[in-house]
Amino acid sequence: MKIKFDKEKGTETISGFVKTTKDLGKKVATSTKDNITNLVEKSKSISTARKLKKLNPLFPEQYNSDSFNLPNMIMIVDDAVRRDIELCNGAIGWTSKDTGAEILYLYDEAVEFSKLSFVPTVTCDTLYYVDSFDRNRFIRVDCIFGKAHEERIAELKHIAYSLGAKSCSIEISESIADSNTSSKSASIKEVFKNTTSTETSNQGFSSSGSNRRSGRVEITFEGNETPQKPTLKWFSHDDNINRLIEMRCNATNSIKCETLELSGSSSATMSQKTACTIDSTIGKIGGATGQISMNTQAAKEHHSKLLFNIEF
Repeated sequence: MKIKFDKEKGTETISGFVKTTKDLGKKVATSTKDNITNLVEKSKSISTARKLKKLNPLFPEQYNSDSFNLPNMIMIVDDAVRRDIELCNGAIGWTSKDTGAEILYLYDEAVEFSKLSFVPTVTCDTLYYVDSFDRNRFIRVDCIFGKAHEERIAELKHIAYSLGAKSCSIEISESIADSNTSSKSASIKEVFKNTTSTETSNQGFSSSGSNRRSGRVEITFEGNETPQKPTLKWFSHDDNINRLIEMRCNATNSIKCETLELSGSSSATMSQKTACTIDSTIGKIGGATGQISMNTQAAKEHHSKLLFNIEF
């Protein structure tokens, strides 16, 4: 039996096979090239994501988002530190938890945009902590306790004035850790609306024996019999102060004089745990040389007393 071979048909079959093989090779090459391109792009994307995670820039739209939670600590920094990093272009700073506590590193150029206030002034490379009574106000950490003390004294004087007192005195007593001895005295004249008051402040600091610091502030008013309830901040939850206000505003049996002992712990600036966290953060970011420990100041404040004497 003879098998006839169609040369022309065979040639076409072989040509088709070769063409198919070439097309398949092109497809495989194209597919391989696309896969490599995709892998390169994916690798770039992963690398960019890692860099973004590490840099963690904060952009205006993120800051203004309802989902953004403003950290309690803010460090003011020069925007030049990241000016040449492309991924940070347009950012107002960055957030970090490298110290264990979350910190917003805010560019000095973005302070106005942030709509936050900084006390006493905005200074680069300085750490600020949020005001206990105002989330939009941040106080330089080395000023926190001094500022709080000033505000408490001012609030007690305002209470006396609002209640129509003729005079009041505030005596400060707190523990100290050093052995320095010094003294201060000052005379200040204040004017409240049409009422003139004279305040004399005499402070003596001594560590002899009991290792305590003390001071006394006295202030006199013309007085009036139309008391008004003052707006309270530091002493809003102090039962003694609130009772004093109620008794003075009671027209049927108004109080004439009172001496209150106000514990520092009842109007503490911050907890000692928070103070320790700030100390730890300062130590990790540097710049803590010569600064008084926040924990030491918190402990001293906790053991302090304010003797508030008021006469109507």
